[in-house]
Amino acid sequence: MNVANKRSNQNKDENSRIDYGVIFSVMLLALIGLVSIYVAASHDLRSVGPWHAVISQLAWYVVGAIGVIIIMHFDTQQLWNIAPYAYWFGIALLIAVLFFYSRDYAIKTGAKSWFALGPLSFQPSEIMKPAFILMLGRVVTTHNHEYRHHTLSSDRILISRMILWSLPVVVLMLLQKDFGTMLVFLAILAGVMLVSGIDWRILVSLCLIVVLLGTLAISLVATDGGREVLSHIGFHAYQFERIDSWLDPSRDTSNNSYQLWQNLKAIGSGKLFGKGFNHSNVYVPVRESDMIFSVIAENFGFIGSCFLIIVYFMLISQMIKVTFDTRNEFYAYVSTGIIMMILFHVFENIGMSIGLLPMTGIPLPFISQGGSSLLANMIGVGMIMSMRYHYKSYMFSGNDFQ
Repeated sequence: MNVANKRSNQNKDENSRIDYGVIFSVMLLALIGLVSIYVAASHDLRSVGPWHAVISQLAWYVVGAIGVIIIMHFDTQQLWNIAPYAYWFGIALLIAVLFFYSRDYAIKTGAKSWFALGPLSFQPSEIMKPAFILMLGRVVTTHNHEYRHHTLSSDRILISRMILWSLPVVVLMLLQKDFGTMLVFLAILAGVMLVSGIDWRILVSLCLIVVLLGTLAISLVATDGGREVLSHIGFHAYQFERIDSWLDPSRDTSNNSYQLWQNLKAIGSGKLFGKGFNHSNVYVPVRESDMIFSVIAENFGFIGSCFLIIVYFMLISQMIKVTFDTRNEFYAYVSTGIIMMILFHVFENIGMSIGLLPMTGIPLPFISQGGSSLLANMIGVGMIMSMRYHYKSYMFSGNDFQ
């Protein structure tokens, strides 16, 4: 009897350490994603078939779920220890793709960021994202225990260290001509920097620098002379075309602006309640990936779109709750990086879909079709789940990772 009670208590303890709120939110997003991919593939003239697309995405979800279960069992010490290995492995992949990139994908997207082997394709920058987050978390935690009190001098050292570890990733993204993914890494860096304890005066100065650089970039893009300068430092014609399409989607609806213009028409046609499941009358090319939001808006309207945003809010709020519950410094920086990664993807994807932001080829997390992107997000979920699973056993003491 005592043995049975002991096992029952162990099972209860095991269940209490699993965050079902995060699981529920991800499953809800997965369901929305699979339904949206089915609709998108049903109306895509180049699609191999809706069920093939759904089964393919479902297979990646199964792989991702296995990854979540494995990573969830990694405790704080193990995540800490693998951070540098994951980082350098990711850097090696980013270097390798510069030489062995898919020529077909480079022609389609203008970026040298994909490996391809037959029907399988893989984007190493997606796997680099969680590795980069782990490494930043380790760098900041180590610094804050080396310098117990924040001063302007110590904060400058911390910023230098964070930039030093970020610089190889940013440079490799520029070499791959993947500007959108580079922005994701910069957003992760900004988020971790914001919660790292850096003096507000330095943060305000950095924000002002970013605003000034943004203003300068806009002024350069808006003039012929400025575009010539940008061309000399690595910008390409297709990037200028995306900006022109963003500024005036109706200027070239039969060519460069065609996808964005059709996407806006599809979203607008959904109105308040949408046309209903699988009723898509507006053709949007390859909408199952970056333009998947147009499927939700057209089929389920403004109400369905708001519901999707609420689900994302549920997921993020659950992640924030886990962070506060665990009260672990290393975990706090890691979870911040994961939250920023997901938030930036959502903000950028929906923003470009409704015309607020330029098109960058950023997928919608857990919704857009794509194995490597989904796998990166599931790895992030696994790390969040690990926090809840192990926080009772591993409370950060200050010397645990030295």
